[in-house]
Amino acid sequence: MLKKLESELKLRGYSQQTILTYLFYNEKFLEFIKKNPEDVNEDDIKLYLSELISNGASNSTIALVKSALLFFYSEILNKKFDIKTPKIPKKIPTVLTKEEIKKMINLTKNKKHRLLIKLLYSTGMRLNECVNLKVKDLELENKIGWVRKGKGAKDRMILISNSLIEELKEFLKDKKPEDYVFSGRNGKLSKRNVQKVVKLAAQRAGITKKVSPHTLRHSFATHLLESGVDIRKIQVLLGHSNLSTTQIYTSVSQAELKKIKNPLDELV
Repeated sequence: MLKKLESELKLRGYSQQTILTYLFYNEKFLEFIKKNPEDVNEDDIKLYLSELISNGASNSTIALVKSALLFFYSEILNKKFDIKTPKIPKKIPTVLTKEEIKKMINLTKNKKHRLLIKLLYSTGMRLNECVNLKVKDLELENKIGWVRKGKGAKDRMILISNSLIEELKEFLKDKKPEDYVFSGRNGKLSKRNVQKVVKLAAQRAGITKKVSPHTLRHSFATHLLESGVDIRKIQVLLGHSNLSTTQIYTSVSQAELKKIKNPLDELV
């Protein structure tokens, strides 16, 4: 029966990671409840989720497990369950200052690693999008590139910084169109290696915040907002389906908050 779930997820264009996650949680649930999928009811799922909460699972994990289970039972077995779980608190993303990013870049001496950091920050690409970027996806003469089949299986345009054009041309001069921009032992650079490069660059710069490739994406969006770029344009550049996802950056844009005139100053 889980084979049907896997096939349906593939047909709908879900990522490989999502498919593996949904299969994993459905398998674990069936091991726990010790029933055939056809015999599962709403209370069984509630019992399992309750058990996960008792064992310390986070609200985000509970939401993910619920999504995995409800997809299977509603879409494959046509069972309609109404299950309420705790809301996921909206976390304000960590954002670096422009000075911190400049330090990260300047203190990274390896050319490939420095270019990687620059490209992540200047395009706002996700980690997965960056490692899958191919030479043929870049139109350097037009100062743009393309993320192919990004989140939600959508293509989108990315902007290439003027300062990176010549550096990229030099870096890619011996590569073929089908080659990955950042290659590794098995074709493309691994996600783990990219994470390591960014983490070490932050440590060299003396940054105590928790920094990951996604932090550079958050910083890209926040800095655009602070420079006056319309939030709907930022939404397109980030590849967000909903504007509400992009609007979280309005809560971390300190530059915009600092422009507000304090009411006490009006009295002085």
